[in-house]
Amino acid sequence: MLERIKLTDLQSKVMTAQESAQFFENGMVVGASGFTRGGDTKVVLKAVAERAKSEDLEITLITGASLGHGTDAALAESGALKKRLPFQVDTVLRKNINAGNVLFIDQHLGETAEHILNGEFKIDIAVLEVTEILEDGSIVPTTSVGNNVDIAESADKIILEINTSIPTSIRGVHDIYKVEAYGSRTPINITSCDSKVGTDSIKIDPSKVVGIVFHDIHDMAGDIVPADEATSAIAKNIVNFFEKEVEAGRLTKELMPLQCGIGKVANAVLGGLEHSDFENLVMYSEVLQDSTFDLIDSGKMNFASASSMTVSQECYDRVMANMDFYKDKIVLRPQAISNSCEVIRRLGIIGINTSLECDIYGNVNSTHVSGTHMMNGIGGSGDFARNAYISIFVTASIAKGGNISSIVPMVSHVDHTEHDVDIIVTEQGLADLRGLAPRERAIEIINNCVHPDYKQELMSYFERACAERGGQTPHILEEAFSWHTRLKQTGSMKKAETETLVG
Repeated sequence: MLERIKLTDLQSKVMTAQESAQFFENGMVVGASGFTRGGDTKVVLKAVAERAKSEDLEITLITGASLGHGTDAALAESGALKKRLPFQVDTVLRKNINAGNVLFIDQHLGETAEHILNGEFKIDIAVLEVTEILEDGSIVPTTSVGNNVDIAESADKIILEINTSIPTSIRGVHDIYKVEAYGSRTPINITSCDSKVGTDSIKIDPSKVVGIVFHDIHDMAGDIVPADEATSAIAKNIVNFFEKEVEAGRLTKELMPLQCGIGKVANAVLGGLEHSDFENLVMYSEVLQDSTFDLIDSGKMNFASASSMTVSQECYDRVMANMDFYKDKIVLRPQAISNSCEVIRRLGIIGINTSLECDIYGNVNSTHVSGTHMMNGIGGSGDFARNAYISIFVTASIAKGGNISSIVPMVSHVDHTEHDVDIIVTEQGLADLRGLAPRERAIEIINNCVHPDYKQELMSYFERACAERGGQTPHILEEAFSWHTRLKQTGSMKKAETETLVG
């Protein structure tokens, strides 16, 4: 194992996870690797959680995105977690956030490194997963880069987790580039998805390394859920839209670089492209999923750029066993680059992201159930929505067996305003909002995206709002959240039969 520490001066720093946990002190700001379960710290933070069960030990934790292997849950349950940012998906942590036990900063993923860079968050100790330490002390990341570059530079102390389950052949997949401070920043010279502008390792100060811990734990496998009737219909609607854009001359069969959020909808959309007439596709996104590698293997996709890979165990084994094949077809970058507004705008990204609910004017809620309870976080959807060539948001038209309409009069929390949303898609259809005024948007969304159980009532709301209140964006404020109130009181957004008759 020591062969993975090529800077021999650091070989004496090898220790157990429990020993490394002794470097943590109450009140510290901790930066850790990990982006949507990829390349996350797997043993050191769990040892910190064990310490917190018997000691007064609370930390603020900054990562790239979410962690796997129950690390967030262990930290939350032990009381070790005071504050968390910028993203999470853990059910235990989510419960603690919504109970007020853990403070959560929901942050655009492209901006977290900026806050570290400008000193808003000074990192006391960093925990980073790597494949090896090179002769000059620089480190080679594993399956994500995330915020590792700025975390390592800011940290006073660094603990490295060397994951021996990752082959050293992964070196060369990463493109490590660091943006300069405000006032002296130069352009990021990425002009295509396969542009490489940096190095294959992260430079660190070896004197900061206080501990090295070995493990051979695989990333937590991604949740690959087969497409259902709704997600398949959404994918079909998007593919049909792309075909019409080609006919109109606004796209070619190569489309523009694709960005897809994670989950079954994204996989269904990319899966739909595999069986379409589109070709020579490229991706500039945050996470490489199974569907990305399926498109590469089928010959449909030429290249994919992201900050992390989160795949099923089968896909993980396939990629790791054939790293030399994939090395010239994928790249992993710092999320300050994968989510850079500058680069997204330059490349002309087609952004496809999911929403919890949309309203009749095109505002999107991606994060809060009924406006109050956090789900996961905004992630990188805002980075892409604000700067994309085409910004698409997808959702099933109903949830909870039809008791919730995903299209409502007014969203209960706004993550993406109508100004950043071009297309809304449900299994019912697609609303193209480009070039439409608010009143036109409402008609387009209601006619094309709303489930039949809710369409008549939603159109009635809009028509009454126009007639009774008027304005640029007509609303009846005392009714705008009545659907959410009804859900809270009765468990369903649907009107009771007697209420419908009275109405």
